Amino acid sequence: MSEQYPPASPATSSDTADVIIVGAGPAGSTAAYHLATAGLDVLVLEKTSFPREKVCGDGLTPRAVKAMTTMGLSVDAGDGWLINKGLRIIGGGGRIELAWPDLSSFPGYGTVRTRTDFDEMLAGHARKAGARLLENVTVTGATVDERTGQVTGVTARVAAGEGAGRAPRRPEGEQRAFRARLVIAADGNSSRLSVSMGLHKRSDRPLGVAVRTYYTSPRHEDDYLEAWLDLWDGKQLLPGYGWIFGMGDGTSNVGLGLLNTSDAFGHIDYRALLQRWLSAMPPEWGFTEENRTQPVRGAALPMGFNRTPHYGSGLLLVGDAGGMVNPFNGEGIAYAMESGELAARSIVQALARPTAAGLERVLQGYPAALKESYGGYYTLGRTFVKLIGNPNFMKFATRHGIKRPAVMRMTMKLLGNLTEPRGGDAVDRVINVLSKMSPAA
Repeated sequence: MSEQYPPASPATSSDTADVIIVGAGPAGSTAAYHLATAGLDVLVLEKTSFPREKVCGDGLTPRAVKAMTTMGLSVDAGDGWLINKGLRIIGGGGRIELAWPDLSSFPGYGTVRTRTDFDEMLAGHARKAGARLLENVTVTGATVDERTGQVTGVTARVAAGEGAGRAPRRPEGEQRAFRARLVIAADGNSSRLSVSMGLHKRSDRPLGVAVRTYYTSPRHEDDYLEAWLDLWDGKQLLPGYGWIFGMGDGTSNVGLGLLNTSDAFGHIDYRALLQRWLSAMPPEWGFTEENRTQPVRGAALPMGFNRTPHYGSGLLLVGDAGGMVNPFNGEGIAYAMESGELAARSIVQALARPTAAGLERVLQGYPAALKESYGGYYTLGRTFVKLIGNPNFMKFATRHGIKRPAVMRMTMKLLGNLTEPRGGDAVDRVINVLSKMSPAA
C-alpha cells in the first residue's frame, strides 16, 4: 500500500519558480548554479539539511575539476583540497603509478574532498548565484496537467523547522505544492520523482555497489589515488576494485566497489569482504577497527544510463537519477556535474522560445546531447563490465596488463574518459573512434 499524505497546501509566490530542482547533490547544485547565472528563478528542494553525508570515495578526477573551475570554484590546496597527481594501480603481482594526462580539454590533476563538505560548498555556490534552496523538504511526486500531460511542479512533505535555507515552520509531514515551468530530477539513484512518473531502472544496464569508511592513517596525505584490483571471494576474483584515498586531514577513505556482472553479486557480505581485504594490509597503515572513525556505509552505483528517457513531459533527469555513473570506473560526480550543466543549457534556451512547440524541440536536444557526449562510450563500458564479469578474463587482464606501462596508460585514458576530443595522440584517436563507432543505445 502506498503512503497516504494529507492534501497539499496551495502554492504561494515563494513556492513557484521557472525551474524546480529536486536534490542538492552535485548534479542539482551544478544545474542550479548555471540556471541562476543565466537569470532564471530556480528553486532547489533538498530532503535533508547541510552538512549531510553521502557514500562516496571522495576522489575527484580531472573531469570533475574542469566542471568545478567552469563554475568559478577554486581548487587550490589552500582552500581545503588535497591535490592528487594520478592513479596508482596494484594487482596481479604488479604496481604502477600513472599520472593524469595533461590535456587541453582537462587539467592534469585531480582532487580529494569529503562529500559532507563538497556538497554543501556546491549548494552554497548555487545560492550565491541566486538559486533558492529549501532544506528538509521531501518531494513525494510530480504534479501533472491532466489536459497536456506536462509536469507542472511537485508535491512535497515539509519537515518542521525554520531558519536560513529551511522551509518555514509548518506541521510535521504537511504536504506542500510547488509549481514551475520545468522540473529537474536530481534526487539520486532511487529517484522517487522519476518513479512517480513511471521511469524505472533498466535491467539491461550495469549496476555497482560500493562500501566505504574512514581510518586514521599515516597515509592521509598520499598524492595518488590508489586502486587495488585483487578482490577475491574465496578463489574467485571479483569484478571491481578496492581503493585507498588520502583525505589530507589525518584519515584515509577506504572502500571497494563491485559490479553486478559477477555471479557472486548479491551473495556477498560486502562489509565482511572489506574487512578481509584490509586484514592483508600492512599494519603500519592503520586500517584496523580501533582506528576506524566512521561506520561502514554502502550505496548503489547506477551506471550507463540505467534510467531513460532523460527528458519527457517537462521533466529532465540528471546525475544518478539518470544512471550516469561511468561503467568503466564507477565515477559519478563528474558526470553528475556535466549533465547538470547540459540540462541547464538546454533549459535556458528552451525557456527563451515563445511557443510550447519550440520549447519542446529545444528540450529534446538534452537527451541527444547526453548520447553524443557519453552514449558510445557508455556502450563500450557496458561491454567492458560484461568482460570483467568473467573471472578468467579479469585474472588475465590483471596479471598481464599491469606489467605493461603502455597498455596501462591507454587503459587509464579509456577508463577515465580522458582524451582530447580532436587530435591528440594515437591512443586518444583510437578511443575516440571506438566511442563514435559504438551505438549510443
